[in-house]
Amino acid sequence: MTKRTAAKHKIDRRMGENIWGRPKSPVNRREYGPGQHGQRRKGKLSDFGLQLRAKQKLKGYYGDMTEKQFRRIFAEAERIKGDTGENLIGLLERRLDAVVYRAKFVTTIFAARQFVNHGHVLVNGRRVNIPSYRVKDGDVIEVRDRSKQMAAILEAIQLVERDVPEYVTADHSKMKATFVRTPSLGDVPYPVIMEPNLVIEYYAQN
Repeated sequence: MTKRTAAKHKIDRRMGENIWGRPKSPVNRREYGPGQHGQRRKGKLSDFGLQLRAKQKLKGYYGDMTEKQFRRIFAEAERIKGDTGENLIGLLERRLDAVVYRAKFVTTIFAARQFVNHGHVLVNGRRVNIPSYRVKDGDVIEVRDRSKQMAAILEAIQLVERDVPEYVTADHSKMKATFVRTPSLGDVPYPVIMEPNLVIEYYAQN
């Protein structure tokens, strides 16, 4: 098992939820957490525990980014006019690695980060290798010609466990997608309930 796969499975088990909706998630077989004490019965979470869990789940979903990265995005969401929770989701979904994942060019968000890092992606015809690059409405994202026959891409396109959301249009015959608009929380096809309101409460107290 690769380090990335191990990390992905560990996040699922730590959260006790299949946060990416993957059929091979270990929580489909066992709901207790990882480690030797994982089977101990869990007590009721405090308000802080619920807030921390909501933050860790959302942060983990987008490739388990660092706390510094996530907090910086949250601070930006606070500065933008409007609902902070909705702004946070919008900023996360505008990351290039998230758009590549939504377009089903790759199987996982972890693979999307690596895919972008390795220079396989063009944005408006220009190569971009920064996973956190902020995509704008109307931007065209495509796979470089010499990368289009990669086995990982062909596998991702065939996935039936998730669909391309309405705010992204994808043409898999050309390996090209358009980021149509910034989504709201209700538009994002999370397999589990995300609670950005609890993330706001967490950062308000910490």
